[in-house]
Amino acid sequence: MLPAVIWISVMGLAICRPSPNQLETESAEVRSEAIRRLLEVFGMEDPPAALVRGHKQPPQYMLDLYNTIADVDGVTKDPTLLEGNTVRSFFDKLHSDQIEFLFNMSTVAKSEKILTAELHLFKLRPQASLTFNRHHFCQVSVYQILDSSKKNVSQGKKLLSSRLVPIHSSGWEVFTITQAVRSWMSDERSNLGLLVSVRTLAGLQMDLKTVRFASGRNHHHSKQPMLVLFTDDGRRAASLEITPKGSDDSPRLPFPSLPLPAAARRSARSIDYDESGEKMPCQRLPLYVDFEEIGWSGWIVSPRGYNAYHCKGSCPFPLGQNMRPTNHATVQSIINALKLTKGIETPCCVPDKLFSINLLYFDDDENVVLKQYDDMVAGSCGCH
Repeated sequence: MLPAVIWISVMGLAICRPSPNQLETESAEVRSEAIRRLLEVFGMEDPPAALVRGHKQPPQYMLDLYNTIADVDGVTKDPTLLEGNTVRSFFDKLHSDQIEFLFNMSTVAKSEKILTAELHLFKLRPQASLTFNRHHFCQVSVYQILDSSKKNVSQGKKLLSSRLVPIHSSGWEVFTITQAVRSWMSDERSNLGLLVSVRTLAGLQMDLKTVRFASGRNHHHSKQPMLVLFTDDGRRAASLEITPKGSDDSPRLPFPSLPLPAAARRSARSIDYDESGEKMPCQRLPLYVDFEEIGWSGWIVSPRGYNAYHCKGSCPFPLGQNMRPTNHATVQSIINALKLTKGIETPCCVPDKLFSINLLYFDDDENVVLKQYDDMVAGSCGCH
């Protein structure tokens, strides 16, 4: 009878043990769900398509802006440097011989608040034969085209920005065109483009050979006409609205936690102990997020990854100031130590300061976007 019992027991184990294919399927499902939720943290439904990056370079302006506001890991240097939390760049789609431009802004969400819009034009030096022109300044005006059939008369265009520009200078000239972009966002059919006029101080039309601006057709990509858009997608305001009063430093998980595999559940029981078995005090430890390992390196320009850090360790009684405890955590620790109330645990080791990071990436239309994301890096840890 005993062999039969053993055989039944072995068969029962075989039936209960998951197959390798089942484990692989579960692992793929967990990975897929984790990537989906990570995309939601970054405000996306799907990752942008990976680019053939050899021939596509981000505008130097966007690279310089990123390096100004972020360190090598993408962490924000100063939260006040950036207006809003998103900067988008768009290249001209017309490539016209005339000083006329059209920008496709279909990737901008209707919910984004337009803060500032700028037209960036690279002014070339006058041709050598025209160097001794008697004029020293010209009047450069940017118009919004209202009617393509009447763009050369005043009724078909609207003045957006105008100023004096030295004729013999070269370099980037920036014009504010916020009013036009806001109207385009409210009615995308009204986006008929921009027209630039160059006149003498007396109001006469100037020869385009005298004052030249780089175009996307005949000049290097680094000098292409570009629209730069500063917006706010409302994520920062929304996160502040749902934060309860008096808990600004408390971390918030945007989604329910994923079910952990058995191995992770086992390791979770001993997170407060080091390798020697000693209790580890609350501290900040590295947690590197590698975008290449996730599969996002094809569309992210910078950073290649960042250190999010994580908090780990115990909060034993008595709590020292080095553990940065809140008053509430101190009281909870005392109640736990005195065992005055059943079921009261020791305080938890959690982030008590969070920093934002910045991401520079290509969107689906191959525009370069700079986005700032709040509460992505644990700046310090404490007992709460």
